[in-house]
Amino acid sequence: MGETPRDTGSGKASRRWPGAGLSGRVLVLSIAFVMVAEVAIYIPSIANFRNNWLRDRLSAAYTAALVLEAAAPDKAIPEQLKSELLASVGAMSIAVKTQDARRLLAASDTPPRVAERFDLRDASPLDAIAGAFRTLWGPPEGALLVIGAGPHGAQFIEITLSQEPLRQAMWRYSGNILLLSLLISMIVASLAVLALHLLVLRPVGRLTTSLIAFRDSPEDPTRIIEPSGKHHEIGLAEAALAQTQRALLEELREKKRLASLGLAVAKINHDLRNMLSSAQLLSDRLAGSPDPVGRAVAPKLIRTLDRAIAFCQSTLTYGRAAEPTPVVRPCRLRNVAAEAVDAAGGPAVRLVNDVPGDFLVLADREHLFRALMNLLRNACEALEAAGPQPGREPLVRVSAVRRPGVVVIDVSDSGPGVPQRARENLFVAFQGSDRAGGTGLGLAIAAELVAAHGGGIRLLLEGLEGGATFRIELPDRPPARHRDTAAAG
Repeated sequence: MGETPRDTGSGKASRRWPGAGLSGRVLVLSIAFVMVAEVAIYIPSIANFRNNWLRDRLSAAYTAALVLEAAAPDKAIPEQLKSELLASVGAMSIAVKTQDARRLLAASDTPPRVAERFDLRDASPLDAIAGAFRTLWGPPEGALLVIGAGPHGAQFIEITLSQEPLRQAMWRYSGNILLLSLLISMIVASLAVLALHLLVLRPVGRLTTSLIAFRDSPEDPTRIIEPSGKHHEIGLAEAALAQTQRALLEELREKKRLASLGLAVAKINHDLRNMLSSAQLLSDRLAGSPDPVGRAVAPKLIRTLDRAIAFCQSTLTYGRAAEPTPVVRPCRLRNVAAEAVDAAGGPAVRLVNDVPGDFLVLADREHLFRALMNLLRNACEALEAAGPQPGREPLVRVSAVRRPGVVVIDVSDSGPGVPQRARENLFVAFQGSDRAGGTGLGLAIAAELVAAHGGGIRLLLEGLEGGATFRIELPDRPPARHRDTAAAG
């Protein structure tokens, strides 16, 4: 866990440093963050260490001053005593300032050259930090003059000392701080990496592994991640990923079945088109028959065969293109509805064409015919399968009204209505039918044809005598891309 996965899509391993996975990066970042925090702590602490070290020397100087005054009340201090006291303090000179004057209690034989003067009585934190870094990185030559509060009523006491012992003590302190910081960083970083690995990286690794495995074989149901059931963000992501993978798997299966079905339909349509062409030749002969009934039926039969052949041809080319662009022309809706009634009617259902005779609509006549025929046939099949409402005859009615800017066409039936379970995917092919053996293609085709005109189709909540009503709404003018064609027609 923690290694960056290989980019199998490009065929090359992703370039990375060794150990630069998520765990390694978290470890390095944790150490870096702790070290930054330690540096922020170290800066004031080294200044405080220096101040305490100097105060210790001043305290020793206080004691030495008391010894010198007690040992030599006549003010004549032996040289040997001075040397011993200066060595014990680690100073080169000790002086005290009283009300009267400044008195040098002890000093070495060689007067020191003072390189820096530091007053502990009024030094600010910034002064202490600056002084500490001057001691660490400044030149080793020269002495440090330190001033502190004086004992027994004296104004102050000052000592002069070499900076080298102080510098060495500060470097030892810095080294100890560095080692301690590294140890703390490793402990904190290890605990952080362990916690992140258990709580974040390992669950994220499961998500990554599942995504890669599902990408390699999306049709394998064993590649779907098993959610952990946790209620945190990653647990919710696992559940969402599992749901998405299942939905995609079902979609792929459905598309694969539809592809196989499309191939079979294409083969069937190829042969069916040939048979319909033969039937068309026979219908042409029927048109010249001396039988008046045959001559009357022949035109309708020819039109029906022409539509069937055109439909077979469009089915064969469905995989390469969608429905052809509608050619919008003015047409009488009643005549189109009459042809759809003739094509969809059955002996068990009465179809009524209530469209006014002078009702004109701007639409593609063939597309509008197919949309109405599919709706009428769907209503007839529903009535034949489930029957009408109690006490009603099986009836399907086509009607139309013109409203401001829109043409409304209703196809209503007296059947039992559309079940709730079928309404969710009503206009989706192979999913919108609730009848045994139904495919739902009729409604899907009708919706596609109407949408090509810039209109819409929907199911009303209440239909004729409690049945179902499908409403087509078309713009009462041609779409912009068809206006020239419509005007020409």
